[in-house]
Amino acid sequence: MVKRKRYTPEYRREAAALVLDTDRPIAHVAEEIGVGAQLLGRWVRQERERRDPPPSPETPLTGQEREELKQLRRRVHDLERDNEFLGKAAAFFASKPPGRNGSS
Repeated sequence: MVKRKRYTPEYRREAAALVLDTDRPIAHVAEEIGVGAQLLGRWVRQERERRDPPPSPETPLTGQEREELKQLRRRVHDLERDNEFLGKAAAFFASKPPGRNGSS
């Protein structure tokens, strides 16, 4: 029976830091240190969560965040409106036959 290797929490954090701090691909680092890429990927995900935990839904937005959200929503609305207009303009010009003004 094959005995599974055990890695200390410190080793896991250091291995994940190799990926996170150097922006090297997980597969390259995994091969270099002799662990499976899936295993290292799991360690990286855990380290990311440890370093920057996701905000809890109960946390209220700050005034600055509310203002930014309002601005972003307005920007999305404006961009959607512009996109709709450009789509209609493109359809209009695509259906219009080429003119015969002799300037071709």
